[in-house]
Parts: sequence; structure tokens; C-alpha cells
Amino acid sequence: MTRALLFGVVFGLATFVGGAASHDDHTPVPGAGAKAAYAFPIAAPGSYRLPPIKRAAGGAVLDAAGRRDDLGELLRGRVTVLAFIYTRCGDVCPAATLDMAQLQDRAAQDRSLSGRMRLVTMSFDPEHDTPAVMRAYAAQWRSDDRASPEWLFLTAPDPEAIAPVLAAYNQRVDRKPDAATPGGPMSHVFRAFLIDHEGLIRNIYSLDFFDPELVFNDVSTLLLERESRSGHPTDAAVK
Repeated sequence: MTRALLFGVVFGLATFVGGAASHDDHTPVPGAGAKAAYAFPIAAPGSYRLPPIKRAAGGAVLDAAGRRDDLGELLRGRVTVLAFIYTRCGDVCPAATLDMAQLQDRAAQDRSLSGRMRLVTMSFDPEHDTPAVMRAYAAQWRSDDRASPEWLFLTAPDPEAIAPVLAAYNQRVDRKPDAATPGGPMSHVFRAFLIDHEGLIRNIYSLDFFDPELVFNDVSTLLLERESRSGHPTDAAVK
């Protein structure tokens, strides 16, 4: 399935699924495909601060090739946008992954920025979302444009490994009594995290605020902060 067709399927799904209905009133940003029709001007990158919230937690993960790594190590060195999803989700996760894809495309328009950021999609359903499943999922969403930022698709070795990670990020996930329930077998609230070069969380997004253009501005703000070293966070900035 091509990315263009896949986007159409997800937009159609969002029209009928309540979990994504909050995005229906947004119109695309010209050239970016993002949701916008803002009631107020968007703050320019670098015109505001994003104070550190806490350190981004680590934990055992597997990449799409099955290689084992530590999440905390993967979240360092670049500005990172981390989103928790699971591939069997039929409501908020497809909408959120579409937002990630649009953020990827938006970043690809600025080559000086795209190489200094990364996207990370982390599954909390390791029993189903094996590295092979995540590899196939990545093929549906990751752009072939060489100017696009790095986008990692991760899972955990087993449910025991993902549990402390979810707890550290306050990402609650519950299994539904009926696994055949429309929307998928798990109940969760979407959360995504903006993480700086040092591995500090600088913003937390719900689906309503996970707008590609707004997130792009936040990424740009952190990169400008690093360049100027004005208000640059240190390990002492958080407990």
C-alpha cells in the first residue's frame, strides 16, 4: 500500500472513529499536510522556552531488525519525538502515526534540521508487535526521502520488559475484556514526548496537541536553544 493511499485510509477512519474526531475541524497546512486552522498565531521557534520536565527513562527494547538496545541510550544525541502506540489499534494510534508521518515530511523540508532530530515509535504490545511486525509497519509509514529524519520503530522483548517503561512514562495501558472490541484489544490514552539531546523530556503531548506544525516548532526551539546555549539544560536542572 502506498503512503498516499494509506493516508487516505487513515483520514477516512478518523471521520468515523470517536478517538480521532477531535481533529476533524483542522485544515491542512499548505505544503506540510499538517492540521492547522489555528484560532491564534503560532509562536515562532525560539520565542518561547520549554523547561526540562524529567529525565526520559530507559529500558530494554528491540529495533525492527531484532537488535537489542536500551531506550534511554537511543533517546540521546538528537532532539527526539517519542510516541507510544500498538499496531492493532484501530482508533487513536493510526491518527497519531499519521501525525508522525506528516512531521517527518515537514522536517524533510529543512535539511539542516532533519539530520539533528529523530522520530521513535514504540509499541507497548510486544506479544503481537514483534520486530517483524514493526518492520512491516515501518515500511507503511517511513518516507523514502533521504532528507527525512531518522525514524525508529521499536518494541520490547516481552511484556515484563515493557511494564517498567510504561510506568516511567505514565503511559497506562489496559486490556479490554473483549479482545474483539472495535478499536483494538487494548485501552490507552495517547502520549508523545519531546526529548532533548541530553535525554530530558521537554514537552508531553496528548493527541489533541500532537500537531505536526506545533511539534516541528518545538523541535526547532530546542535546536535553537542548543545553538545559542542560552538556557541550555544540564543534568542538575532536574532531580
